[in-house]
Amino acid sequence: MILPIVAYGFDVLRKVAKDITPDYPGLDKLIADMWETMYSSNGVGLAAPQINKDIRLFVVDSAQMFANMDEEETMLYNDRPGIKQVFINAQVEELIGDDWAFNEGCLSIPKIREDVYRAEEVTIRFMDENFNEHVKTFDGITARVILHEYDHIDGKLFIDHLKPLKRKMLKGKLDDISKGKVSVDYKMVFPK
Repeated sequence: MILPIVAYGFDVLRKVAKDITPDYPGLDKLIADMWETMYSSNGVGLAAPQINKDIRLFVVDSAQMFANMDEEETMLYNDRPGIKQVFINAQVEELIGDDWAFNEGCLSIPKIREDVYRAEEVTIRFMDENFNEHVKTFDGITARVILHEYDHIDGKLFIDHLKPLKRKMLKGKLDDISKGKVSVDYKMVFPK
């Protein structure tokens, strides 16, 4: 089932999400719905807070980014062909390497894209959908998508990484989003 994505301005996007246990009600269906919602919105990642759930759960499919690049462009990144992964109760263990810029957007903040600096690599501890624990290091585009989604479960948004002047310049657009004055081609709900 395609779930509505909450827009900028919802409180849940600013909460630090809670860990869950394997007996979380309807977890398998929730994960399946998150994949369906992400794909129907043309996203490459989706975090539970974006569907109004304050739990530490996100999904990432960086493989589809590589599928949409030409072969020459894929050679710029060591993490090809990407991953498709569920992350539960994730905790960043280490950020490695220099920060690098990439133009990011967010399904909860439509029509705004900005260059964001993030670490080259991330080592992250997480549970998969079967609650098997993993500690893995990711780099390149995959690391970036993971860090973007990880921010969501920590109550942060990609705009928080921008310089204060840039954020100030975006205030009008952000206010419009929170008031529902934006048109999207996916299911979205706006704060009341």
